[in-house]
Amino acid sequence: MIAKDDLEATPLLRAPREGDELAIRGGEEATTKTVAPLSITAIVLTYDEEIHVARCIERLRPLVARIVVVDSFSTDRTVEIARQMGAEVVQRAWKNPADQLNWALETIGVDTDWVLRLDCDEYLEPGLQTALRQRLGSLPSAVAGVEFKLKVIFRGRFIRFGGYYRTWLPRLWRRGAARIEQRWMDERAVLTQGRAIRLSGGDLVDASLKDIDWWTTKHNRYATLHMVDFVSREFELAPIDRSVESAGLGQGRLKRFLRHRVYAGAPLYLRAVLYFIQRYILRLGFLDGRRGFVWHFLQGFWLFVLIDAKIDEARAMIRRDGPQAFQAWLRTRHGVEL
Repeated sequence: MIAKDDLEATPLLRAPREGDELAIRGGEEATTKTVAPLSITAIVLTYDEEIHVARCIERLRPLVARIVVVDSFSTDRTVEIARQMGAEVVQRAWKNPADQLNWALETIGVDTDWVLRLDCDEYLEPGLQTALRQRLGSLPSAVAGVEFKLKVIFRGRFIRFGGYYRTWLPRLWRRGAARIEQRWMDERAVLTQGRAIRLSGGDLVDASLKDIDWWTTKHNRYATLHMVDFVSREFELAPIDRSVESAGLGQGRLKRFLRHRVYAGAPLYLRAVLYFIQRYILRLGFLDGRRGFVWHFLQGFWLFVLIDAKIDEARAMIRRDGPQAFQAWLRTRHGVEL
């Protein structure tokens, strides 16, 4: 009888197929398949990502022709690891993701047919990589962008319910066919030509390996930036990029409408309660289990209450001290320049 461990350790043999290279080692024949990378430049934003950067680059290397890490002067081994693994590294002070990405698109000299944008704690599932290999070269010229379905892994748990596993993100586009909308948070790539398709077969996975203390610190910062977006619109403190809202039908435009026309018009705090109820109960978020409860509570309630508290504080400051005093406070307290 063959043990399970023996099955896992024994390679399965097959007859050579067309396209394989035949390798001779020690009198034994083995087949290895050499697959050329696709004409894609991957842009990866980093800051203190030594825990993720090796995984990110390792999974990208067989797929893309070029990997460019845009680092915000990390204080850990992020840059060292990225260079050791063959990625190009450029460094620039951080403002926000949109500013960093647009700078990269204008500066690094993209020389491939396509551009892929990834965060360092993200990766493409093997099925999605296979789908890209099979379809990218045959897409009609009218297709200028590709959207991937987002899969969130929180503390090892796939967040399947709560409406969260329905998000499609535009992360791949033809060279010169897109720019990043200017927002402090939740920026999206906006096509300047052509149309986008959705590619199935696998997912874009968001799987952070960092601890909950880091997560809450990061999302406290996110709450501040969401507040800046909301308050800037309400008091017209800065130009508003409406390119997604005016880009025709699509998930991005619908989300902008719900956020800025429906959610923004609801009472502070009550809207966070109602959002959590629809997400955790009506959309069955409770089926994601114990770790899913932590995710939905923190990301779908705590974060939104925190955003509202910061909006409440900002409104009071603007009405009491004026917009200029508020902008000066943002600059000195949070490093945000409107």
